[in-house]
Amino acid sequence: MFIQTESTPNPATLKFLPGQTVLDAGTADFPSSDAADRSPLASRIFSVAGVTGVFFGNDFVTVTKSDEVEWDHVKPSILGAIMEHFQSGQPVIAEDGAGAGGHAEHSGEDAEIVGQIKDLLDTRVRPAVAQDGGDITFHGFDRGVVYLHMQGACAGCPSSTLTLKMGIENLLRHYIPEVVEVRPVAV
Repeated sequence: MFIQTESTPNPATLKFLPGQTVLDAGTADFPSSDAADRSPLASRIFSVAGVTGVFFGNDFVTVTKSDEVEWDHVKPSILGAIMEHFQSGQPVIAEDGAGAGGHAEHSGEDAEIVGQIKDLLDTRVRPAVAQDGGDITFHGFDRGVVYLHMQGACAGCPSSTLTLKMGIENLLRHYIPEVVEVRPVAV
């Protein structure tokens, strides 16, 4: 098994590509080791000292490290943990519980606008941020403000505010006049 790595816009996060499917659908975010109980793979990666976050996409794993450790010191152990997991035959997620990509339900007078927002996020935004090892999930729409949660490499990335404001906000405002602002939410 050969695992490729790619840098991301977030210097504290690397993207690992194991060359096979990680999650069949959706994404899964593990912002701490406490959240990794349901994932044998995430638990194995968190056993590496200095790992502070793990995120799964369809064909990648992004890992965030603390500032106190250097990639040269933790990357070999992370590669080993990923390789061991895929050779073990264990599932990536123990129970049926991968995140579904942030599709919070919304009804009422804004339902059509929310549908348009989700469609643009799914077709234009999420594929682009997945290339950088992250994901952006929809959390709400209220009085013209779209609330989004940034995951994986996007969480804590120095350029995430610029991505939200200049990229996503401009895109949504262009196609959906009712959108006036995009704000990040912490979950």
